[in-house]
Amino acid sequence: MSFDRLIEKIIETKNPTVVGLDPKLDYVPEFIRRRYFEEDGLTLKAAAKAIYHFNQAIIDEICDVVPAIKPQAAYYEMYGHYGVRALEKTIRYAKLKGMFVITDGKRNDIGATMEAYTNAHLGTTAVGDNISEAFGADALTVNGYLGTDGIAPLLKVCKEKDKGIYVLVKTSNPSSGELQDLKLEDGTPIYAKMGDLCEMWGADTIGKYGYSAVGAVVGATYPEMLTELRKRLPHTMFLVPGYGAQGGGAEGLKGGFDENGLGAIVNSSRAVMCAYQKEGCDEREFAKAARREVLRMREDITQYINLK
Repeated sequence: MSFDRLIEKIIETKNPTVVGLDPKLDYVPEFIRRRYFEEDGLTLKAAAKAIYHFNQAIIDEICDVVPAIKPQAAYYEMYGHYGVRALEKTIRYAKLKGMFVITDGKRNDIGATMEAYTNAHLGTTAVGDNISEAFGADALTVNGYLGTDGIAPLLKVCKEKDKGIYVLVKTSNPSSGELQDLKLEDGTPIYAKMGDLCEMWGADTIGKYGYSAVGAVVGATYPEMLTELRKRLPHTMFLVPGYGAQGGGAEGLKGGFDENGLGAIVNSSRAVMCAYQKEGCDEREFAKAARREVLRMREDITQYINLK
């Protein structure tokens, strides 16, 4: 299963983290922006080229110490077809460098529309007799609130193509509790019920490390719930946003991991991309600063877990 591949990368790098490549143009060093603005003017094309250059340099610096990247589709779509092309190139480049890629798209729909999303991000698209991968990510974040109708098309591709999904369960944002914390008639919170569905959806895709192809997004900003859900969902791999910039601390993350230090991967985006700004170093050192930040993050998190 797909998450076996991710877990093996985590073990190899001794690093249960993923770098979110969600690049606002302001995050890109001025010398890179200037180069492409001089070539193409203040255009969407120039912005997308600058972003891809930025991503490529960071991937080159971190690919041997970080198992995965997580590009957020919205930060590319805002630059139109140029940005979408930059997303595709970023995914392909990271995979070329041996990294696992999680596309953060939070997609959901039903029927043929969900099949189209699935084929676009995880599967293949046929043009006559030619079969191609449109984006080729290893995993995709999805919204499960349309129920099984919105998840079933993904499960078929997960099995056939060795892919994975992360379903929104308990998100890191402050207002998540407005819906996710509400309780059903039997007293079960909605987030816990969604987690139970993840276990059910992934029941026949469990890999050699005990985790299925259906993961859950569980925020670092709610450590008690992270711990609760780890116990409740023994076969569900967690994607954990909210570390660092959103206030989630490393010690609070430990409840999301199993006894082997596995079962979760922690995301950091802005802290890595903007590490050079925080350090105040030369902007041409931005990628090396990103590497220093991911190594710091690895040390910070692994001191609390028993990653073998």
